[in-house]
Amino acid sequence: MVTDQQVKRLRMLVSTEETKAIAAAKAGMDRKTARKYVKNGKLPSELKKEHNWRTRQDPFKDTWPKIAQMMKINPGLEAKTVFQALQRKYPGKWPDGQLRTLQRRIKIWRATKGSAKEVYFPQKHYPGQLSSSDFTGMNKLNITIQRQRFEHILYHFTLTYSNWEAGTVCFSESYESLSEGIQRAFWKSGGVTSKHRTDCLSAAIHKDCNREKFTERYKGLLAHYGVKGESTQPASPHENGDIEQRHNRLKKAIGQALMLRGSRDFNSKGEYEAFLAKVLDQLNAGRKGKFIEECKTLRPLPASKLDACKSFLVKVGPSSTIRVLHNVYSVHSRLIGEWIKARAYVDHIEIWYAQRKIDGFPRIRGASKHRINYRHIINWLIRKPGAFKNYRYRDDLFPSSHFRMAYDYLKEHIPYRADKEYLKILHLAAAETEAGVESAIRELFAQEGIITAAAILEIIETPQKDSSTPKVIVEDVSLKDYDGLLNVLSRAEAINE
Repeated sequence: MVTDQQVKRLRMLVSTEETKAIAAAKAGMDRKTARKYVKNGKLPSELKKEHNWRTRQDPFKDTWPKIAQMMKINPGLEAKTVFQALQRKYPGKWPDGQLRTLQRRIKIWRATKGSAKEVYFPQKHYPGQLSSSDFTGMNKLNITIQRQRFEHILYHFTLTYSNWEAGTVCFSESYESLSEGIQRAFWKSGGVTSKHRTDCLSAAIHKDCNREKFTERYKGLLAHYGVKGESTQPASPHENGDIEQRHNRLKKAIGQALMLRGSRDFNSKGEYEAFLAKVLDQLNAGRKGKFIEECKTLRPLPASKLDACKSFLVKVGPSSTIRVLHNVYSVHSRLIGEWIKARAYVDHIEIWYAQRKIDGFPRIRGASKHRINYRHIINWLIRKPGAFKNYRYRDDLFPSSHFRMAYDYLKEHIPYRADKEYLKILHLAAAETEAGVESAIRELFAQEGIITAAAILEIIETPQKDSSTPKVIVEDVSLKDYDGLLNVLSRAEAINE
């Protein structure tokens, strides 16, 4: 087959070679073929006839009107669904291999006679005018913390002009996560945009359970920074397309960085957050020029941040517990009957009483869960050991697996007073140190000794010799050699004089 390149070469050679035969030979074609292309003056691609006829009979010719009617009534029907329906209605008429034929027919019909598709209009962005944010799931990256699956989402923020971006790890689409994420992004960028766009925030409002209250808090947050809020219409993520596109590209970059790292496991949440920060810094490095340009137009930050928390006024129950965001937490028993303020942040809860912070602990993810600190209740539980057996939150009173092993040992060897003896061990952990008691339990198991509170206390109070520290012996220094040296120097000076 003669190509356009050969014909172009032939045209050049005809004017330089002695004969057309030589030109044809050098162009790699027959003399008659060369004569044809020289005569008509067209390239092979210009002489090629468009293929617009069928090479085989259309197997769907008779049923196509019915198929077209089906597509008009239900435009979302897939070709495979239509094909399977036809196979059921007319068994044996169409083999599976003809599915591709129907797919092509339906694709052509949709492009020529189907309904019009939605048109998207690219927008021009101006520096310092608009920022955009949204939450995105991260579980498909299969991140683990100390070999335990780390389920989380990311609050993702971007400046639409420079595409500078920031991210904050969180665990739910709540107001606290939104407030923490947007404030971190503003302070990291060094300024605020005139407007900020989000989706309709239905998930965050659902978490808050009060649309008016959520809207009031969100408006207050934006007013604190002097930002005008915008939101997309429901089920219209393309209206927030800047951040939606950045979701995909960021997660792809994170996935590539994880491959280079060679592991998706991290020692702590802090180590994982440092890894994410490094990925974001690398992405932002390529936007430095436009970011510097945009920074000049950003509005100044306020004097301070707003507290990204939700406050609750709760009364401590007789069980020394409070209920915050559908979960149960213990507080010190001295607060029973008192009204306290619980401030729920993204990842922790603070307890305030009489305008002072008196306690704090990690926030539980999810609902209908509990976290009981044995130190809050052990002084009373040791006086009522009978309550331990059927205590609703008993599993929380085993700080580690070694404490559980100690309790199982007591149940096996002294079942009649196992609860009381274990509570003594727990009381000892509260009075001394939990790590010291756990170390003593490990030592007793290693020595196959009898595990009791008295035995543990004896180990704790016994000074431990550290064999790993080498003994340093410093020998006495003799000054005779130094005196001899001084005598030699004195004689040398006398000779020189």
